[in-house]
Amino acid sequence: MQQDDLSPHPLRILHLEDSAVDHELVRRALHKSGEHCELERVETLDEFGRQIQEFKFDVILADYRLPGFTALDAWHLLQQQIQQPPFILLSGAIGEPAAVSAIKTGISDYLAKDDLGKLAQVIRRSIEVHSIRRAKEKADIELALSEQRLADFAEHLQMTMEQERAAIAREIHDDIGGALAAVKFDLSWIGRHTTDSVTKGHVTAATEMLQHALEASQRIMMNLRPAILDQGLVAAVQWLAEGFMKRTGIETTVHVFQGKDSLSKAVQLVAYRTAQEALTNIAKHADCSQVTIDLSDAENVLTLEVKDNGKGILSSEHNKPKSFGLRGLHERAKTVGGWLDVSSNDNTGTSIILSVPLLPVHSKTKQEND
Repeated sequence: MQQDDLSPHPLRILHLEDSAVDHELVRRALHKSGEHCELERVETLDEFGRQIQEFKFDVILADYRLPGFTALDAWHLLQQQIQQPPFILLSGAIGEPAAVSAIKTGISDYLAKDDLGKLAQVIRRSIEVHSIRRAKEKADIELALSEQRLADFAEHLQMTMEQERAAIAREIHDDIGGALAAVKFDLSWIGRHTTDSVTKGHVTAATEMLQHALEASQRIMMNLRPAILDQGLVAAVQWLAEGFMKRTGIETTVHVFQGKDSLSKAVQLVAYRTAQEALTNIAKHADCSQVTIDLSDAENVLTLEVKDNGKGILSSEHNKPKSFGLRGLHERAKTVGGWLDVSSNDNTGTSIILSVPLLPVHSKTKQEND
């Protein structure tokens, strides 16, 4: 390998300058600093526009005031290009306010012409900062894309889960429910046609157990596929609260304010699942004596709040690696353009609030419940 192959690529610098003398001073300052560069001078805005379209430059140096335009005009022209190298003002005394205003627009740096000894240092610093900024912008874009892919996956997962739940509910209804009903019919026949007291006792016990199994299968079907939603969200939430109070003995109150009848199936399902998951968490962890559910559609926002007077959730538990319940509710809320707020304090209870704007929300896909 020849020595020339090891030398760094020369910096390509575009110099917007109407003075040939000042351009030569810049060239000498860069040469004296040992900076390996190629310097191209343009004087007009049209020339500047052609150069940035046809060639790729590593940095742009620009005088502030030129005949008929300023460096700010050149800067705005540069913003129309995909490739935007660092842009450095290299001018006479333009005044501190003008220099600060230029920097605020996004211009990389400013250097006075009587301080050319620092030019190479300013160029290197501007290129480095520009490189860091571009890397951050790229990372931000990649992060946003990653978050969008995650949100899309979460939405798809929620929809798939609902479809699977509906399929399982149908199987329970068609297969298990049908079989249990047939067994109950046969037991009833045996009970009517036997006179043996021992046999009747077994039939009665078996019938009671069978009835318990039928009720359990119906409850499981309702949890998997909430057919109660066909009667509206208010009826579904009240049904959830009544079932929760019967199972746990915890006093549960539902407050309904208005309540729209035109809620989409997707919004109703998200609200129902939020209330269901919140009540499940309360039964498992809250150690409370009272639960209140508020449902409102004031100001075109559906609001569902489930709160208890239990022991609360520790802040460290919110971000536990396996705390998928609340995390899943956050992702589910996003699928209908909503959000979830969770507030809790030790020994003062927990409040879970779902908010969903009822104005038209554009969503890539809508959850459908079979």
